[in-house]
Amino acid sequence: MSSIEHFSRNEITKSNRLFSSIRSVIETAFYGNNVTRIRHLTDAYALAKASPGTITTDLDVAYTSRLQLPTDAKVLVTNDGKIVGRTAAARRIIGQQGIDSAFYSELLREAVFNARSKKFYSGEVIVGLDEEFTVKSHLMIPADYSPNLYSYLLNFQIGDAKHLFYQESDEIHTGDIFIFADPDWEHPDFPDGVVVIDPLHNCAGILGLRYFGELKKATLTLAWATAHRNGFIACHGGMKQYLLEDKKFTMAAFGLSGSGKSTITLAKPKNKGEVHVLHDDAFVISKEKGSTTALEPAYFDKTQDYPMSSDEIKYIVTAQNVGVTLDEENKKVLVTEDIRNGNGRSIKSRYATPNRVDHIAEKVDGLFWIMKDDSLPPVIKIEDPSLAAVFGATLATKRSTAENVVGEVSDQLVIEPFANPFRCYPLQEDYQDFKDLFQKQKTACFILNTGDFKGRKVTPDETLGSIEKIVDGSAKFKPFGPLKKISYLPVKKHEPDFNSHHYLIHLMTRLETRLAFVQSRKTYQGGYDRLPNEAEQLLLQLLDELHSYKESISV
Repeated sequence: MSSIEHFSRNEITKSNRLFSSIRSVIETAFYGNNVTRIRHLTDAYALAKASPGTITTDLDVAYTSRLQLPTDAKVLVTNDGKIVGRTAAARRIIGQQGIDSAFYSELLREAVFNARSKKFYSGEVIVGLDEEFTVKSHLMIPADYSPNLYSYLLNFQIGDAKHLFYQESDEIHTGDIFIFADPDWEHPDFPDGVVVIDPLHNCAGILGLRYFGELKKATLTLAWATAHRNGFIACHGGMKQYLLEDKKFTMAAFGLSGSGKSTITLAKPKNKGEVHVLHDDAFVISKEKGSTTALEPAYFDKTQDYPMSSDEIKYIVTAQNVGVTLDEENKKVLVTEDIRNGNGRSIKSRYATPNRVDHIAEKVDGLFWIMKDDSLPPVIKIEDPSLAAVFGATLATKRSTAENVVGEVSDQLVIEPFANPFRCYPLQEDYQDFKDLFQKQKTACFILNTGDFKGRKVTPDETLGSIEKIVDGSAKFKPFGPLKKISYLPVKKHEPDFNSHHYLIHLMTRLETRLAFVQSRKTYQGGYDRLPNEAEQLLLQLLDELHSYKESISV
C-alpha cells in the first residue's frame, strides 16, 4: 500500500474527503519561498553538522556507505533544554470531543504566517518497510533545527527512487503525511506547547516543542491511524521471530518506554537457534494474513544502559540529550547512562541488529503485555481471548523519563491501553482487533511483570529465561489460584501466595483499579473510549472469584 502525493485537477475539490482546512494550511506551507527541500542524506548531514549547538564528536559512524552518508561522517550530538521527553498533555486530536478544528486551523494559520520570515528545510521519508503497508511522510522544520531533520531522515527511510517496493505497491485512498514543526513558537495559552493531529487527513502541527520524539511519534500516530483504517492492527511494541531447529515462533511484546520492551525484543537467544528482529517500537499486523511489517529501519534508543565501553555505541549515528567529554586520546566522546539528564537518546542504525528483517509473513504465535504491576508474578498466561484483550486494554505500568509528565507523578501506576498513548480512534476498535487476533489467529497471550513482585525486582534474565521456556515449549504453568483460564509460570523467589490475605487483597486492589478505569471510559470524553460491556463483566467475575476464595480460607 502507498499513499497519494499528487492529485488530478478534477480531484482537487471540496467534496474530496482527503482535504481539510488544517491539511491545506500545513501542506501549503511546504511550498513557500522560505522552504528548501533536502533530498539527500549527505546534504542533511552537512546542514546538521554546521548547525549552531551541534557537537561533532570524534566517533565514526559505522556503515556509512549503506546509510548513504559521507565516508568520514561522525556521530553528531544535539541537546535540548529543560524538556527531554514527550509532552502528552500537548496533544490535541481532531475529531475527539472538545477539540475545535476551526480553532486549531486558525492557530496553525497564524503560526505558519509568523514563521514566514524564517528559513525552513523539508524532507520526505517512507513509513512502512514492505509493499504490504507503506506511506510517505513529509516534514518541515526551521533551519536552526536541521539536526532534527537529519535524525528524522535516518530514523525513517529517506524517500528516493531506490525503493521500488514503494513505487510498486498498491495505492490506498489516503494522502501523504505532512508535518509542520516550529519549536520556537510561543503562546500564552499553551505554555507546554501544542501538537495538533488531524488523523483522517494525515497531517500534524507541532508547535513550541523541541524534543525529537515529538516528530517521530506524531508521524507514527498518523501512520498507525492510516494502517488501522486499512485492515491492520496498530502496534506500539517489539516483534521478533525465533528460528528453532523444528519450528518458528513469532512473538510481540507491548510496553511503554522503560518497561523492557527493547531489551526483550533485541535480546539474543541463549538456547539453540537464531532470531529475526522486526523492530522494537513500531509495526503493524495484517488482520487478514496475520503478517507483520516494521514501520522504521532505525532505533530511537535510550542510552541509559550503554556506557562508552559498550559495543552498542558503535551503531549510534546521532545522539540527543547526552553529555560529551574528552577521552585519554583527547577525542570527543559521549557521556551516556543518563548522567547529564534523564532520557538520553540516540538514533542507532538498523545494523545494531544484524538479523533485522522488515516483514514477517508468519502469524504471531505469542503476544506479551509488559506491565509493572507488583500484584502479578513475572509471567502469567491468559487463556480466554476476551480476557486477554481486557488485560491489554487495562495494561498497568509506570511512566518513565521518556515522557515530560505534566500534572502527574512520574512513578505512579497508570493504565495505558495496549501500551499505546498515540491512539487517535476509539479504544474499543483496538479491543476488538486484539480480541480477534487471540480468537481467530489463535495467538497465545501472556503478561510479563518487569517491575517488582513480593518486594523483589524481576530481573531481565528472569524475564528472558521465562520467554525462552515458552518459545521452546518447556514452560510448565500452574493455576493462578482460583482464577479460571489464568495460569502462572513458576519463577524462583517469585511464587504468589494464595493463602495470604495480604496478597489477595493487593491483587483485588489492582483488579479494582482496572475495573475503575473501564468504568470511567463510559463517560470520559463523552464515552469516546467506552469498552464493550463484557470488559467490565469479566473483571467483576475475577473479583468475585477472588472474594469468594478469600472468604473460604478465612473459615
